This record gives sequence, structure tokens and C-alpha cells, in this order.
Amino acid sequence: MDQIAVLIPCYNESKTIDKVVADFKRVLPEAVIYVYDNNSKDGTDEIARKAGAVVRYEYQQGKGNVIRRMFRDVDAACYIMVDGDDTYPAEAAREMADKVLKRNADMVVGDRLSSTYFEENKRPFHNFGNSIVRSSINRLFHTNIKDIMTGYRAFSYQFVKTFPVLSKGFEIETEMSIHASDKNMYVENVVIDYRDRPEGSESKLNTYSDGIKVIMTIARLFQTYKPLAFFSIIGLILFALGIGFMIPVFGAFLRTGAVAKLPTLIVSGFAVIAAVISFFSGLILQTIARKNRQDFEMQLVRTKDQYESIRG
Repeated sequence: MDQIAVLIPCYNESKTIDKVVADFKRVLPEAVIYVYDNNSKDGTDEIARKAGAVVRYEYQQGKGNVIRRMFRDVDAACYIMVDGDDTYPAEAAREMADKVLKRNADMVVGDRLSSTYFEENKRPFHNFGNSIVRSSINRLFHTNIKDIMTGYRAFSYQFVKTFPVLSKGFEIETEMSIHASDKNMYVENVVIDYRDRPEGSESKLNTYSDGIKVIMTIARLFQTYKPLAFFSIIGLILFALGIGFMIPVFGAFLRTGAVAKLPTLIVSGFAVIAAVISFFSGLILQTIARKNRQDFEMQLVRTKDQYESIRG
């Protein structure tokens, strides 16, 4: 088992990977640097290997797929995950690793948004999207993670080995943040400087398509982790629509003694019934989610025993 493993998912990062590997070897000389190449066509893997990294491959395209492979393959007391585009400072890695190794943090977030991100990032829609995602997740899940979509994080062994990777692409960071919040993981934030990509290095993130994927991921995970709230909102909307359309029909019936709009009454009745069903569906799923959290706590105990066995 490694004491510290630096995990770098890469896709066509030949212009920056040499510097990223060198920087982390300098700051964390005891760490093992793993570069996972995701079908690069520009020689990223050979450059990383010459720089002293352990190079491995993931052939399913997508950052989420790469992280799934990394988390399965590598055993370490502390994991540092960083992008290979040289936008994150290696100098923060020691502080992040110490919070995992000495303060028992499960996840440490490299917080760009509290420092230079909005000045350095030249893509205004990225800035707006990060702010929206951060505020929505912190409100929906009652957490205080400062940077939801940062690619610079540190993890404990327990987090890595109990995190179910479901996303295939860039929405993986959102999934990590919500998982940590729901499972009552100990999360700390470390403010880091952010620098935009060097000239000639291109972002793989598509502002619009990946932004939509992130929003859909938030909705999906809100349904999974907060089913009572999710289905109660749907039920409330259906109930309001049903009652809203029913009131004029009922008022006309009181005045005339006849139902003038029978189809409207029927549809309104079904909407109210659907609202009740939605609420009780959320109630049942909330009970299942609570049981899943109990099972997860037992899984943490088993993972801790596994960790002690590997270290011993």
C-alpha cells in the first residue's frame, strides 16, 4: 500500500503533463504518481513515463470511467486527485494530504472559487455554472462545500473504496460532493490558487453539453438521496394543479347544481390522486434510503478492517 498516491487522469495533455508530474514529485517526494491515460493520441503516456510516473490505461472514454479504474486499482492511505492540465498548484498537496492523514478527513476539496478562479478563468459561462452548481447543491443537501466541481481533491482510503462511481464524464466531481454530504463524510476545504490553462492546451469540458449533464446529475442524485423531498415537490405541484383546476368546476356546481366541465374534473381528480401517490412513494423510498445509510455505516467498518489488514 502506498502512503500517498497522486492520481492524474489524462486525455491529450502532452503540453503540461511533464510539469505536473515534476511538480508533484518535488512537493511529495514520497508519493507514487499514477497517470491514467484515456486514449490520448499525442504521446501523453510516454511523456509521463519519462517524467517518472507510473502509467496505466483506461480505454473507456470519460473522466468518470478513468476515476472508477483508478479507485479500483490503487491502494493508499491518502489519495490526491488532480487534473493533468497544470491549472492546480502542487504546493497545496502537502496541506491537503495532512488533513487526510493527520485530521482523518474523508475528502479535502481544493477550493478555487474562493481565490483566483473568477479572475483566471476566461470562460464566463464556466464561472456562472460553477456558482450555480455550488449554491444549488449546498442548499439542497445542506452542506458547505466551497467548490463543487474542482478536479483537485484528497481522499481517505475509506472514501475511495466505498464511493460508487456512476457517472462517466465530468459530472463525477458533483457526484463525489453529494455522496460525501449524504454519507456524513468529514469534508474540509483548502483554498488554492487557480491558473488558466497554458496557451495551446485545450479544455475537454464542453460548457453547454457537460453543464446539462451536471444539472441532470444533481436532479438524479437529489431523487436518489432525498426521495421524500423530491417526490413531495412533485406531489405539491400536482396537488396545486389539481385543486386549481377543480375549484372553478366545483364553484360552478355549487351555483348551478351541474358539472359543466366533466373532463376537467376527472383530470383534476387524477392529478390529486397522483399527488398523494407521489408523496407516499417518496416516504417509502426515504425509508429505503435511511436503511441504505445504515448499511453504508457497516460497510465503513468492514473497509476499515480491510485497510488495517492491508497496512499490517
